[in-house]
Amino acid sequence: MTEDARPKTPAADRQLIEALLRHDEWAFVELVECHHESLLRLARVYVPARHLAEEAVQETWVAVLSGIARFEGRSSLKTWIFRILMNRARSLGRHEGRYVSFAAAFDLAQDHSEPAVDPDRFIREEGAALHGHWSQPPTGWGADPEAELLNREALDLIEDVIAGLPPSQREVITLRDIEGWSAREVCNVLEISETNQRVLLHRARSRVRTALEQYMSPN
Repeated sequence: MTEDARPKTPAADRQLIEALLRHDEWAFVELVECHHESLLRLARVYVPARHLAEEAVQETWVAVLSGIARFEGRSSLKTWIFRILMNRARSLGRHEGRYVSFAAAFDLAQDHSEPAVDPDRFIREEGAALHGHWSQPPTGWGADPEAELLNREALDLIEDVIAGLPPSQREVITLRDIEGWSAREVCNVLEISETNQRVLLHRARSRVRTALEQYMSPN
């Protein structure tokens, strides 16, 4: 999607921008309260330590204040802020040897190596009456799966799985499932196609789901 095709800056953003240009403190406080923790979580995708994530976020806020007069409004203010963060965090990640570029980490045209579900879990015998159906269906998660998911151990497992995902998958699942962004917002800030976003999210969720299934299996 090109920059010009993105939604224009909404009225709420314009009010914040005007307040920032007037150096109104409340506007900056509102931005920080709204986005600071999310920026920290996204920064951790690219850097190996929290203090580096905090450094990237602090640099982002400085860049926002110093660059707001040059903001052209061709994307939302939120998208602009998160792109600044990504650039800062990626730069720190490269310095620390952590970050792998999106292009290097994922090529939709060539990457067919990671099925969403292990093919051996389906009946593969040609001509079988149930060909393509589950041979090993997903196991039940007990009478109260929500209570299990709230278990600290399960949450730690989810965090560990996400931390071990390829960078491109981790970016997408962090924004979609942790931050609650829409698919369109993710495509805009990461500058990827809707197809790439869907594939990356599906693969990331599949890994998390598989790990949870194994964790909750009674065997």
